[in-house]
Amino acid sequence: MDEDALAEELRQSLGELVRAVRAVDAMPPGEAAILGYLDRDGPLTTADLARLRRVTHQSAAKSVKDLSAAGLVRGERHPDDGRKLLLHLTGAGLSRLRRERTRRTGALGAAVRETFTPEEQLRLSESVALLSRLTAHLTGDRPPRGAPSPIEPQPRKR
Repeated sequence: MDEDALAEELRQSLGELVRAVRAVDAMPPGEAAILGYLDRDGPLTTADLARLRRVTHQSAAKSVKDLSAAGLVRGERHPDDGRKLLLHLTGAGLSRLRRERTRRTGALGAAVRETFTPEEQLRLSESVALLSRLTAHLTGDRPPRGAPSPIEPQPRKR
């Protein structure tokens, strides 16, 4: 097997999938990403968000400013460094994020149902654990080689 060819095919396919799923988004991807980080990780600074998103501080700050103006995030002085703002997801921000996630999940779920046979859906479900391990390796959150993935395939609804 040519691992480099597989890697390139995987990169292209996943990139196209992500872009297709994002096509149903009602908000800019950077803003949705910030809401997602605040939901998953709790309060963060703009610098934290820039690092996580791998963008410049200025880019993250613009998104934060727009989200703040829309009432989706709020800032409070950092308890350890009063020069910094610690950003929090507001109730409106959480509601908006949930709508975005529901929209994405609905579009992807419909595509899975319409595209794959039940057997293919099972294979796809099993592939999610492999992709999660690959992501963990690339991001430095590496489980031991050969260790089972922390994400077990969910039983299919019949």
